[in-house]
Amino acid sequence: MRQYLTVKKFPWPWSRRDDGQNESSPLIPKLGAAKAEDEELGHVDRKFQTGTPSDQIHNSPTGTRPHYSYSLIDYFLKYFLFLCNLIFTVLGLVVLGLGIWGLVSKESFAQEKIGSIGTDPMLILLTLGFLLTLLCLTGCVGALRENCCLLKLFSAIVLVLITIQVLFAIVAYSMQDQIEGYLQSGMLAAIASYQDDLDLRFITDEIQLGLQCCGADTYRDWELNVYYNCSAPGVLACGVPATCCVDALENGTVWNSQCGVGAQLLDEFTAQSVIFLGGCLGGISRWIKQHESLIGTVAVIVVGVQILAVFVTTRLIESIRWHKAHA
Repeated sequence: MRQYLTVKKFPWPWSRRDDGQNESSPLIPKLGAAKAEDEELGHVDRKFQTGTPSDQIHNSPTGTRPHYSYSLIDYFLKYFLFLCNLIFTVLGLVVLGLGIWGLVSKESFAQEKIGSIGTDPMLILLTLGFLLTLLCLTGCVGALRENCCLLKLFSAIVLVLITIQVLFAIVAYSMQDQIEGYLQSGMLAAIASYQDDLDLRFITDEIQLGLQCCGADTYRDWELNVYYNCSAPGVLACGVPATCCVDALENGTVWNSQCGVGAQLLDEFTAQSVIFLGGCLGGISRWIKQHESLIGTVAVIVVGVQILAVFVTTRLIESIRWHKAHA
């Protein structure tokens, strides 16, 4: 019996096998049943085609997700943030370079000067340049590489800066008298160290030339300087710097560095034709009042640009997340 079954299963070439479809065969569906099945399959296909994208992904025979391309707005946000941060990165590098150049040219890292480097104004430029470069480079690389961590760090730091600036504006407005006192003390200290610190000398000269003033409150503030004090032994005694002079250029071309010699010995009526009598504190106050609208506009623009940077960064992060989720 087993041998017969084995022989029967072997496909002999002379054996006849009927492969045709017979309606009487129980394995072949009837014509009506086939039509019903086709209609049911067509209904399922239509349902699959009209389903949601997520349903299409899960029901897809290959199991792959459809490709979602970036829109023009996404590309604009990405490269707009990249270019803006690139520009400010270059600016930060320039400021950083100026700070380093100033410290090196003055030999501030020398052993005898390293103790006073903390009060060097060039250190402020170096710090600002480094922080600006680091911040903008973070935003630049984050936008170009579509790195959400860097973009989050960039937006968080910008938000902190906005908060600090707003708080500083509020404190400055509410403490105007105290700030004026601090400014007066600072200018008097700059006058006392005028000959010893090149940075303070440069800043003082630029203020006196730009605002056409002399001293902090009056030209007699220069008595605080050991070189311009009337008891000093040098030729500068009882004098003022040349930047206090009304006409420091002889014939409009040659700088007369001795034009302020002995100016403190003159009475005010005579001295007003030689030097500026008004102090620089009053000149600064007048300049601020005259340019209040310009200062306010610049402050609003700066804060607005920072807020726009945060908005663009947030929108870009959301776009990157969405595309990564549907990639």
